[in-house]
Amino acid sequence: MDEENGEKGYSYCPLGRFFLDMEDFFGKKSDFFLHMNKSKIEFFKGIRSLLDEKIKTLEQTGTQGKERKADRINVD
Repeated sequence: MDEENGEKGYSYCPLGRFFLDMEDFFGKKSDFFLHMNKSKIEFFKGIRSLLDEKIKTLEQTGTQGKERKADRINVD
């Protein structure tokens, strides 16, 4: 049994514990949690836009076939 949070088999990071405590105190239908759910969606949309941009860049450079050339180094 985890003595820190009183639950068997669970451990939380401090931020996760904070949100669980806030949920217990205010409830899931509070303005706080409605705002946090909306911001979570925006966060994931931001990550998706970064991934889309990286995919686009890789697709463009992948078709051009940027060629690398190795230089021979003489070792004495």
